[in-house]
Amino acid sequence: MIPWQLIVFAGLALVVVGGVVWYERSRPPARVVALVAALAALAVAGRLVLAPIPNVVATTDIAMITGYALGGPPGFAVGALAAPVSNIWLGQGPWTAWQMAGWGLAGLAGAWLALVSGGRLGRWGLAAACALAGLAYGALLDLSVMVTYGGEQSLDRYLALSARAIPFNLAHAAGNFALALVAGPALVRMIARYRDRLQFTWRPAGAVPVAVVALVLGAAPNLGDPPPVEAKRSADAGAVRWLVRSQNSDGGFGATLEYPSNPAITGWVMLGLEAGGHNPLDVRSGGETPVAYLRAQIGRLRSPGDLERTILALDGAGLDPRNFAGADLVAALRSKRDRDGSVDGQVNLTAFFVLAMRAGADAGGLGRPLHWLRRAQNRDGGWGFRPDAPSDPDSTGAALQALAAAGEGGDSSADGVRWLRKAQRSGGGYALASNGVVNAQSTAWAAQGLIAAGAGGRALRRALDHLDGLRADDGHYRYSRASDQTPVWVTSQALLAVERRPFPLAAVARKPRSERESAARSGGGQGAGTIAPASSRGLTAPVAGPAGGDAGPRGEAAPAQANGGDGRRRSGAETERSAVDAGPDSERSGAEVIADTAATETSATADATESEPVAPYVAAGLGGLALALGAGFFWYRRRLL
Repeated sequence: MIPWQLIVFAGLALVVVGGVVWYERSRPPARVVALVAALAALAVAGRLVLAPIPNVVATTDIAMITGYALGGPPGFAVGALAAPVSNIWLGQGPWTAWQMAGWGLAGLAGAWLALVSGGRLGRWGLAAACALAGLAYGALLDLSVMVTYGGEQSLDRYLALSARAIPFNLAHAAGNFALALVAGPALVRMIARYRDRLQFTWRPAGAVPVAVVALVLGAAPNLGDPPPVEAKRSADAGAVRWLVRSQNSDGGFGATLEYPSNPAITGWVMLGLEAGGHNPLDVRSGGETPVAYLRAQIGRLRSPGDLERTILALDGAGLDPRNFAGADLVAALRSKRDRDGSVDGQVNLTAFFVLAMRAGADAGGLGRPLHWLRRAQNRDGGWGFRPDAPSDPDSTGAALQALAAAGEGGDSSADGVRWLRKAQRSGGGYALASNGVVNAQSTAWAAQGLIAAGAGGRALRRALDHLDGLRADDGHYRYSRASDQTPVWVTSQALLAVERRPFPLAAVARKPRSERESAARSGGGQGAGTIAPASSRGLTAPVAGPAGGDAGPRGEAAPAQANGGDGRRRSGAETERSAVDAGPDSERSGAEVIADTAATETSATADATESEPVAPYVAAGLGGLALALGAGFFWYRRRLL
């Protein structure tokens, strides 16, 4: 009969060797290997630094959080590497293999937790999971003592060894809980942000387009002059080019191709172009720019939504909204604020008020609007079009961006993120209402809210994947899988999310003068000289938040404006959206305007959750750790006596 100790050792070898082989067979890219190495080093340091405190180590937390944020193979690798490396200083022995298995399994447990929770485990849930991992790790090491050092091999002896180790295992669990409570969410966000930056998808170019391009280049004059090379391309240059081609001869844009220009849609297109790194002053049709069109329409920019959206668009173009066509748009918007801090009692307009004031360099006096936004939050964590209205992704995305832009995240932001994760549909998209159509604009708003709050991860990836599935072959984005309504408007707002650029957008540099003059000489036709080289874009990290107006995140018309501002008839789905979002374009309801504003870049997002006050958690964690250590050692001492 095979001794059961041999079975245990075989199982141990299977865990350690199998985990390493699994990690290697996953073929991690070089950057993931570098990240795993850095996290393993952090796990080693977390053990060595805390070595003077009996059985309190950060290694279990780091391994588990790595698995939670990166997946099973990286989580196992970090845990398994930490044991032999740290034992270079603390001493190698038969326990090393058991430690490798224990911490490797902690990494796998973290990946399992992310799977079953959908990545929605909060601060306290993560801390509790790390504490349980500490107890499980202790139970495994208690088994190692009995198996490795001989003597009676029985359940009674194992229980006796475990009883003696209770104070140490409690100290381990308490330390895990305290460390995860204080630093766990921040570490998850940092790892997830790094992971998101590593992800990209190769898209093969079709043979016909490539052949056409080659033919055009071969027949073009000035063959000796190579085309300008962009140092950094837009994440979706195809959508930018499509928008440029949709420009009308007066410089403005309509909600769909060949429709009359509309100030609201023109403002949204300017924001989409700026998110893609292109200054609207360089986009001309018939010799006119979108800015020139808005200047000619200054008399129509009177509603709060119109003012908010235009301030954000002008700021992104490097223009002063305090002096535009002889008007001070910032002062005009300030006069629209109600005494309670809101703008017309609407969540989206109030959120965009905060963002526009940040863009207009008028950040003073935002205390009341921010306080009103926090009070308007529903018990489920989300925001509706108005206080007590059902939560929707558009309004929630806008509110999250406003809080992030003002550095006022905290519990409100965390609750909003949790609601967005719960509201996500099975395909990764979002609908404005619970029984509504999953659409690109609500999905874009929700994505921008997640980005602004620093909450990347699975929910954000699924939302962006859903948007990718709505992109047409010519570059524009469809409203939904069944509808292609208002494509100019939809594409502009989708671009904000795809490019991950939060409001207020940093001013985009204009392209070199020589290029502008060349475009003008070429006739300034539709789309002439529209795309500036990335080297001239001056892309800088924006603040965070949405851009909006009276309309919702999408700029759809309120019920009374169901036809939109351009005389077009709206479909049922569009009217449904309008009823909830009246946006800066005066065409959408409050919820929609918010969703549009949700375009934020992960690396540049003002992390609302990181601005959450940490002191209470530090105090609670350290207090719990001290209590657990004291109680454990007093209990142990009384047992000895």
